[in-house]
Amino acid sequence: MARQQMVGEIKDNVRATRFYLDKTALDEKVMRMMATVPRHEFVPEDAKRFAYDNRPLSIGYGQTISQPYIVAIMTDLLDLQPNSRVLELGTGSGYQAAILSGLVKEVYTIEIVEPLGLAAKKRLARLGYDNVSVKVGDGYYGWEEQAPFDAIIVTAAASHIPPPLKQQLKVGGRMIIPVGTMFLTQQLLLVTKEDKGKLVSKQILPVRFVPVTGGH
Repeated sequence: MARQQMVGEIKDNVRATRFYLDKTALDEKVMRMMATVPRHEFVPEDAKRFAYDNRPLSIGYGQTISQPYIVAIMTDLLDLQPNSRVLELGTGSGYQAAILSGLVKEVYTIEIVEPLGLAAKKRLARLGYDNVSVKVGDGYYGWEEQAPFDAIIVTAAASHIPPPLKQQLKVGGRMIIPVGTMFLTQQLLLVTKEDKGKLVSKQILPVRFVPVTGGH
């Protein structure tokens, strides 16, 4: 029961970082998805034996599948509802999208690395995550045709919050994004959009993500 052990480690990590998170436990619905989604389906063949380790793993093309603890807290911070429509930047192998799939109405996810995006699209369809739409493209510009979104999750570090994402977030919506550069401390930011489009950012904790790619 490696998956259950992974869930236990996430709970331990949350308690250990309660000072940053301002809570000692995550939403039970989020933890249920962490216990349900088969992470081994989202890692390369040669990494399957490490699939339930609480750490990031390489998925090729210089990209990674995020540490389960980070996936869990980012998902929890979005405060998702069953009717939410979510945009994800950085599909990777599709694991984060699969976690979101069981919590919301629709997931729209964008991957700039074409082989990863196409493989994730096939994988998510094969595993039955049929409320997830995958697009190959530059997530910096969001997905204007499907906007606005109740929540936006960015799974690569940016030097700033992309302006198109600010516009595509609904009033009352939440965005979770790592901001910083590859060689300096990155901060996981929770961004909320208030009335009149005002954005309020809150630093959650220091993180380390691969950088956003594309010419920005």
